[in-house]
Amino acid sequence: MLDIFLLLVIFQLKHFLADYPLQTPYMLGKMKATGWKLPLAAHAAVHALITFTIAFVFLDLSYLPDVILFASLLAMLDFTIHFLVDRVKASPSLAGKFKPEQSYFWWALGADQMAHHLTHYFIIAILVSL
Repeated sequence: MLDIFLLLVIFQLKHFLADYPLQTPYMLGKMKATGWKLPLAAHAAVHALITFTIAFVFLDLSYLPDVILFASLLAMLDFTIHFLVDRVKASPSLAGKFKPEQSYFWWALGADQMAHHLTHYFIIAILVSL
């Protein structure tokens, strides 16, 4: 139970760091109608790198080749989901068309955050089941 709680706290910190202090002005280009792919990939890569690090530290290092592969797979999962979810939220033709004064903006933001947290819960469930 302690492992689950610690991982929940660690992933919450990861999410805050990657989405706010570590998100550069370049990465905010993910909200553009064109030229958004590389900035969004850079942002999702930050999430993936931290997920890899968490998994690598958490897993039993006596199986090092497997740990590297498994941590990489979890990082790729996080990258893919974060990329897709953020694109839906940021795309000017999708949820990004809403403004803060519209309730749909807040619904989209809430759904985005929920999707990221559910991704983390899924990764945590995998980590603690090994």
